[in-house]
Amino acid sequence: MKKLTTVLLISAAGLAGTVAQADTGKLLLTGGVSSIDGAAGGGLTPWAVIGSNATAGEVGATAFVTRTVTQDYALTGFGAAVGYKDRVEVSLARQDFDASPAIALNGIAAFGVTPSQHVKMDILGVKVKVAGDAVLDSDSLMPQIAIGLEYKTVSPGSLGSVLNFLGAKTEGADFYVSATKLFLGQSILVNATLRNTNANQNGLLGFGSKSPGENGRSWQPEVSVAYLLNKHWAIGAEYRAKPNNLEALGRASGLGDALAEDAWKDIFVAWAPNKNTSVTLAYVDLGRVVPGITGNRSQTGFYLSGQFAF
Repeated sequence: MKKLTTVLLISAAGLAGTVAQADTGKLLLTGGVSSIDGAAGGGLTPWAVIGSNATAGEVGATAFVTRTVTQDYALTGFGAAVGYKDRVEVSLARQDFDASPAIALNGIAAFGVTPSQHVKMDILGVKVKVAGDAVLDSDSLMPQIAIGLEYKTVSPGSLGSVLNFLGAKTEGADFYVSATKLFLGQSILVNATLRNTNANQNGLLGFGSKSPGENGRSWQPEVSVAYLLNKHWAIGAEYRAKPNNLEALGRASGLGDALAEDAWKDIFVAWAPNKNTSVTLAYVDLGRVVPGITGNRSQTGFYLSGQFAF
């Protein structure tokens, strides 16, 4: 999966420079930006929109890079996506999670975790629009609806011993359905996503848990709201619920709430100076991320992402 993802990322990025750059009818920012998992949407959650500037009958592509920094963690991501006839989107992303600052806080040496450990995750996404059009149906109550799949593979390095203790798998898939509604007259975009998942911290801590943790899948809601200040600027907020699979295992192991998982939230501003470029800056609140290691601190910080669309 890792080698395949590398090849596909390079190929998709190359396509981004060669596809036809038609004078698209898409409005700026209504196609969303690249989420941390690579799908078009907000920073934290996918929307029903298909990424790139391509409209019906066209093929387009996007490429993005993002950086998130909180008190104890840092995450770098990059990826690319191809949009086909404003109907199908295929995305690829790689995340590099720097866990070394948190490991240094209380050193989980018993698990043999090495200093400066990074966790890497590859994500292959597919999204299909099944009904509606966020822009063309803006004068009705009909939203654009899409279904999607994100297949994730984690390379935990020496943190593999921790995942073994948790009974978490290193591969998993999220399924989701998204509905996006643009109220063009009010300059408001609203998105609701339901995600079926068993991922721990989006997959960076694996998938599922041994008993008494939760190993089954559950549906988790995600919501985004954006206000278009003008054709170049948008502000908004997102909320993404999480399954919290590991807390019961942590309590049974005498760790209290050391493995608890909280919802993710952000407040963002997006700027699109032209049809090919957008920049997103967000204040993020990831809640407690492995609070037993990070002293129960809420992980707040900033997210910066740049996207190129064709």
